[in-house]
Amino acid sequence: MNLPFQILEHPSDLGIEVYGRSLEDIFCNAAKGLIAVIAGTSHIEPSKKRNVTIDANNRENLLVRWLSEVLFLFDTERFLIADIHMDFLHDNELKATVRGERYQSTKHDLQVDVKAITYHKLTIEEHDDFWLARVFVDI
Repeated sequence: MNLPFQILEHPSDLGIEVYGRSLEDIFCNAAKGLIAVIAGTSHIEPSKKRNVTIDANNRENLLVRWLSEVLFLFDTERFLIADIHMDFLHDNELKATVRGERYQSTKHDLQVDVKAITYHKLTIEEHDDFWLARVFVDI
């Protein structure tokens, strides 16, 4: 099975290379990649809902702020995201509904302690028939 993201190794960071057919795919797949870094292949139930609204001055900053919010939900509420619905996404604004559940040690297998989302080698590229993004996280 081909995943819509790939984990990239770096000495003190970990990268996520994300693929999609649209900007929306890139943002959703980046969040899924981040959750996979944190919780591996653990099954996450979409039993609870959170609404997320973010603005930024450009799409790269928006991606970092979006992933920082996903990480914030985990760090503060131990909330792992299973499903994402983008209600609105533009170059500098995002409104999403995310579903997931709280981390349970008997159910979820934590993998990597992500400290922060970085701007290191951050890219978002639009090609003829696909989008590509790379983002590194501090571990």
